Amino acid sequence: MRKFGNLLFWTLVVFLVPAAAFAQDGGGSDASWGYALGAGIAIGFAGLGCGIGQGLTAGNTTAGIARNPGAAGAMFTNFILGMVLIESIAIYGLVIGFLLQGKIG
Repeated sequence: MRKFGNLLFWTLVVFLVPAAAFAQDGGGSDASWGYALGAGIAIGFAGLGCGIGQGLTAGNTTAGIARNPGAAGAMFTNFILGMVLIESIAIYGLVIGFLLQGKIG
């Protein structure tokens, strides 16, 4: 728990210190930082989730083929289909990131 708190603290420091350094004088409100943050989070979570999903899929398929080599053909077909669907989620995250990046002034 202490490591997580330390990681959370330094993550907030890394995100908030540049925001204070680039603060503008005056009362103008520019909300483009939210789009940039959303684009980064969309791409990051899409990549993280897909990496975890692909790792679990590949590991479980390899274990299944090792246990039953006769079912390798059927497992490989399902493996490829699962990888394609997992990768499409990463592409959706990338598209959302690009769309949000286009909204940045």
